[in-house]
Amino acid sequence: MRLLTVLTALLISSLTSPLLRAEVFTFTAIPDQDETRLQERFDKVANYLERELGVPVRYLPVKSYPAAVTAFRNNQVQLAWFGGLSGVQARQLVPGSKAIAQGYEDQFFKSYFIAHKSSGLLKHTNPGQFPDAIRDKTFTFGSKGSTSGRLMPEYYIRQHFQAAPQQVFSRVGFSGDHSRTIALVQAGAYQVGAVNYQVWETALAEGKVDTQQVGVIWQTPSYPDYQWTVRGDADQAFGAGFTARLQRTLLALQDPEILATFPRQSFVTASNDDFAPVEATAIAIGLLDAE
Repeated sequence: MRLLTVLTALLISSLTSPLLRAEVFTFTAIPDQDETRLQERFDKVANYLERELGVPVRYLPVKSYPAAVTAFRNNQVQLAWFGGLSGVQARQLVPGSKAIAQGYEDQFFKSYFIAHKSSGLLKHTNPGQFPDAIRDKTFTFGSKGSTSGRLMPEYYIRQHFQAAPQQVFSRVGFSGDHSRTIALVQAGAYQVGAVNYQVWETALAEGKVDTQQVGVIWQTPSYPDYQWTVRGDADQAFGAGFTARLQRTLLALQDPEILATFPRQSFVTASNDDFAPVEATAIAIGLLDAE
């Protein structure tokens, strides 16, 4: 009888344990480029985290930047690979959430402005000088929620012309992701576009860019961008110290195959304060409300 009582107590305890109730640690990422490439990258990350953390881990793909933020807010995911702006948005919605790691390169990220040869802008050979001649051209950003594909490029456009993009360009579009931006500008569907410099460099290295049709005409000053953000209640769900273990695990990731898919040389410590410039810029151009 005593044994039955003990077993019953253990069963009740297991059913109410936060660690066991959480079961699967789930993460997502902003869909900033080709879906197949992202699936390949983050399946490898899931396997790595599962092996190192000792809990089941699943990658949940989403269709848009807002969907990634919504999944984080609704606790469908406990961790996300966000861009600078989407990370700020998510942390505002889920108090206590923390940026815990970023790529080494994300400390000084940048955007490229690229142009089709028909624009006549490929003659602009000084990437350090803002190209005045983009005025009145057709222009595409990436996703509306992208830091490198929309927020920072728009900030510098407004700063230079003292006007909104819709007042500067003959037509403004949003491609949805960086890979599509490259494809649209290369095809001549837009004369100019803003793109994440790493997506451009990767596409260039893979021979996916026709440099006779499209080229870089300007690069922005550097800014903080991508980061891993974890919900503030992760320890409650997965056990005391889980967030610290997760951070150590991400910082210890040294698999060259996984790092090459980002691409990043390593991950380094991040904090919410690192992204204050992104938040200030988003507030300044009306993409984010001041708290």
